[in-house]
Amino acid sequence: MLKDVTLGQYLPGDTLLHKIDPRMKLILTVIFIVSVFLAQNLWALLTMALLSLALVFISKLSPKVVFKALKPIIFVIIFTAVISVFWKTGEGKPLLSFWKIKIYKEGIIYALLVAVRIIVLVLGTNVLLSYTTSPIALTDGLEQLLSPLKKIKVPVHTFSMIMTIALRFIPTLIEETDKIMSAQRSRGADFSNGSLVKRAKALVPVFIPLFASLIRRADELAVAMECRCYTGDNGRTSMNTLKYKARDILALVFSLALAVGIFFISKYTGGYSF
Repeated sequence: MLKDVTLGQYLPGDTLLHKIDPRMKLILTVIFIVSVFLAQNLWALLTMALLSLALVFISKLSPKVVFKALKPIIFVIIFTAVISVFWKTGEGKPLLSFWKIKIYKEGIIYALLVAVRIIVLVLGTNVLLSYTTSPIALTDGLEQLLSPLKKIKVPVHTFSMIMTIALRFIPTLIEETDKIMSAQRSRGADFSNGSLVKRAKALVPVFIPLFASLIRRADELAVAMECRCYTGDNGRTSMNTLKYKARDILALVFSLALAVGIFFISKYTGGYSF
């Protein structure tokens, strides 16, 4: 399960999606998220789902790798869908009635739409941002987008660096955790059987070496940055200057048009709605 977590992984490529300016990708990701929440009925949500699949096709990423990101959140999707079943009531006869619990057809449809919304949200944001943008480019893009905040003494560079390092080390943290758990299993540790309390106690021997490894890695990273004369934002220059190109502007226009289209589809078309 840990190996299925792909958050923070960058998959190099030479596609149009990889070449879009990282600043524009951050803006496009925000517009995409807003568009997903603007999708208030079946047709609008299907449009966003098709867009997510189109992004996977354009990025030329393996669908197996992309959909792998859904495995760690399957429980969250199922739990949210189950809760949503009871959130929507209907006017007709319930499909199932037990004590005070009533399940309507509208509730089941609503739960399916909520599950699809979560899946579209995860797939789209991962392909737009994480999988197709290197950590260095993401840092530069985030820093330049937030640069106006420097006028009010906000440490934009530090914030951007912290965010990027955190994302970059998520795969490393997962790999380290998996190695430690494998080592503990070889010594007889059992993480899958027994009561919840017993399984929680079995994780204690994992957390101690994991925290020790994290502290050691943080210290090594700090030493490496000092050896390379890293001084933060003071006097820092960039080897590659970010410049918006025609494809970035076209992507922005398309995204804004899509958001407006999703709004009108949700408002003026029929079908099951949230």
